[in-house]
Amino acid sequence: MNKLPNCPKCNSEYTYEDGNLFVCPECAHEWTLESENESAEVEKVYKDANGNILVDGDSVTVIKDLKVKGSSTVVKKGTKVKNIQLVDEDHDINCKIDGIGAMELKTEFVKKL
Repeated sequence: MNKLPNCPKCNSEYTYEDGNLFVCPECAHEWTLESENESAEVEKVYKDANGNILVDGDSVTVIKDLKVKGSSTVVKKGTKVKNIQLVDEDHDINCKIDGIGAMELKTEFVKKL
């Protein structure tokens, strides 16, 4: 008996075949073997507001005032952020901003230096 692949979304081992689809009963994710292979080969490209490609360790500038959730603090337009870390989440950038601390930013609100 062939071993079916684990769910790429929740890593469940209880997947089953339904025609040409694989189905996960735990998270209801459906996929094909071809889409699994294609997604493994495609690497996400992060671009700033001007379309420049960003990589880990870049320095960027904030292009508009950004309110900090849960605080009255504002990250001012023109704030420089050094040594960014790119992540595949809702906010694409993890960084530390002087005077504020650890932050998460979206690439659409920064430009590369």
